Amino acid sequence: MQKIIQQIALELGVTTQNTNAAVQMLDEGATVPFISRYRKEMTGAMDDGQLRTLQERLLYLRELEDRREAVLASIDEQGKLTADLKKSVLDAATKTALEDLYLPYKPKRRTKGQIAIEAGLEPLADSLFDDPRQKPEDVAKQYIDKDKGFGDEKAVLDGAKYILMERFAEDAELLGSLREYLVENSRLTTVVVDGKQQEGEKFQDYFEYSESFADIPSHRALAILRGRKEGILRSSLLVGDDESAQHPCEGMIASKQGIENQGRPADAWLQSVVQWTWRIKLSLQIETDLMMQVRQAAEEDAITVFANNLKDLLLAAPAGSHTTMGLDPGYRSGVKVAVVDATGKVLYHTAIYPHAPQKKWNDALATLGALCKKHKVALISIGNGTASRETDKLAGELVKLMPDARMTKIVVSEAGASVYSASELGAKEFPDLDVTIRGAISIARRLQDPLAELVKIEPKAIGVGQYQHDVNQTKLARGLDNVVEDCVNAVGVDVNTASAALLSYVSGLSPALAANIVAHRESHGAFADRRTLLDVPRLGAKVFEQAAGFLKVRGENPLDASAVHPESYEVVEAIAKSNQRDVKSVIGDGAFLRQLQAKDYVSGDVGELTIKDIIAELEKPGRDPRPEFKTAAFKEGVEKVSDLKEDMILEGVVTNVTNFGAFVDIGVHQDGLVHISALANTYVKDPRTVVKAGDVVKVKVMEVDVQRKRIALSMRLDDDSRDVAADKNTAASKKPATKKARPQRRQEPAAAGGAMADALAAAFKK
Repeated sequence: MQKIIQQIALELGVTTQNTNAAVQMLDEGATVPFISRYRKEMTGAMDDGQLRTLQERLLYLRELEDRREAVLASIDEQGKLTADLKKSVLDAATKTALEDLYLPYKPKRRTKGQIAIEAGLEPLADSLFDDPRQKPEDVAKQYIDKDKGFGDEKAVLDGAKYILMERFAEDAELLGSLREYLVENSRLTTVVVDGKQQEGEKFQDYFEYSESFADIPSHRALAILRGRKEGILRSSLLVGDDESAQHPCEGMIASKQGIENQGRPADAWLQSVVQWTWRIKLSLQIETDLMMQVRQAAEEDAITVFANNLKDLLLAAPAGSHTTMGLDPGYRSGVKVAVVDATGKVLYHTAIYPHAPQKKWNDALATLGALCKKHKVALISIGNGTASRETDKLAGELVKLMPDARMTKIVVSEAGASVYSASELGAKEFPDLDVTIRGAISIARRLQDPLAELVKIEPKAIGVGQYQHDVNQTKLARGLDNVVEDCVNAVGVDVNTASAALLSYVSGLSPALAANIVAHRESHGAFADRRTLLDVPRLGAKVFEQAAGFLKVRGENPLDASAVHPESYEVVEAIAKSNQRDVKSVIGDGAFLRQLQAKDYVSGDVGELTIKDIIAELEKPGRDPRPEFKTAAFKEGVEKVSDLKEDMILEGVVTNVTNFGAFVDIGVHQDGLVHISALANTYVKDPRTVVKAGDVVKVKVMEVDVQRKRIALSMRLDDDSRDVAADKNTAASKKPATKKARPQRRQEPAAAGGAMADALAAAFKK
């Protein structure tokens, strides 16, 4: 275990003492948010990211150690464990290196080489390998045995070939060298499977494609792997331009085994063994291994991208506690409407039919106007799905007709709303409501507080990932759950209003305990202070220690609504007392708190780092780390892809950030892509250094492909679409030009006129 501690400490650049303390706390059931915030002295102030990395590496290295012990035991049972082999096994730093060493000793099905050994051909193989001066056919005659299946010289020599081939292919050092060479020198090429051009149109960028294997980014690797899986693409690893020449890896095998063609009788035969080793045994095996490594690396990258986007989305600015109307747009089925109060409680729900085929525009306005007046609606939240722009226009007219109401309309992502609506949680929360109404409620609530509502949805259903369905689902789920846990605890939770779904992500709380808290709250009333949480069934001292600092209670003690842990209340009282102040007067007094010296209050287990955190929290107790709420204004008259024109400048919302750029919702039911090269006027290595999911940005339309529904955007507003077109034509000069689709004229709905206002006024009177 000490070896693992030392390795992780080295990788993270921290002390072994801090690493050991973090591992011990994790093993005892402490959570990453708790350790990160409340045990800084013990870990050397490791942040959430470092602790998550530590957690992942700890899992991997422990699995490696378990496998190492099993390998050593297996080889030892076979009586083949030498001192040198044991040292090599103990020094293996990765699972791949360990399995390479174990390969010759791994129990396997009978191979052709083993059959040849059982037939007594191993001495022949050794003899020709050791002394190439012998003529293979002459020596082979001595080993002919029809009863054992080797009835002529060719069969005998083939058997000897298999013996040497399998021996060469189980050389761990050689395998490592071949992998390293191919990673550095090969290129991954893909071609389309004949007859699959039309079916695999979405993969057409890879129909004839080649890129350095070492440089291929994760999103392209995953696209190629998906294309292979769907039978659209074939891929291979190539080295050099002349594939008919001897493969460099054959030379590496020959060199490692000391095989050299000097014109001796057995040299040609030994060269054929080398060819067999590469072409029959190793080429496909190593290519498969390398593609698996690429997949794993790409998956880790994709999970990181998804996790970063999810974090940005969860920590998006909340609109706040205001009465909100949620509109779930639709055509034939109508627009579902839900009004919720400032706490998210449902006040009213209905459906309106303003769009085709019913076209009850004025009736819809009258209904919405009456609801807004009755419930004093402040925010209108519109889902961004089908008919969202038309519904946004409806809401816009409503806002104009009711200027005194000072309402704000916002289009929000409805990704995952349908998942929540049909989920067990949605059914339990609203058993008597239709799934479509549940969707409207979710759309309203996610504007008020994205974090509180999105935790009810399976993270991978939120739709901000990169090939999320192609990656290891267990790793994805673990990674995304970690993100949700970190975000919930970074913001904190009001224990008297939070749902069970939100509480379940609080440090130390399981879904069962979260449900117990809600049940206790419903039966005994609101919690008066943090200590009363100990009255909840099965919530003991250990859970309280983990959870209390993240659970806020707005009551008599102001510290209960802050991030100060109850274990540190005495520290706050001591600070106040030493300055002849009471605790309430200290809280929020920035001038007083900023002049305090943390080192003056260090005592016992409470170190300077903790004191600094306490003082910072007292200055702004219960502060929300999320940004200020902002909205994007979609351009009037631009509602479909065909409405877009090159060089238009539009406002939009970043919906997804990948390694190759950012997708932006500009209100046409199809996100546009700002390629990484068009994010800024300077070089950008990581798109997230420029934009994050939820950001409101201005973009310029550079290119529109109506047929493929592809929109190229730029955040460099001085870019010229003609330059992009010229570059594209130059790059594709050998391909036939694609005729650009002409934008279609948009059909405007009929003007409302005075009849609309009359209908609205009539509704108010009712």
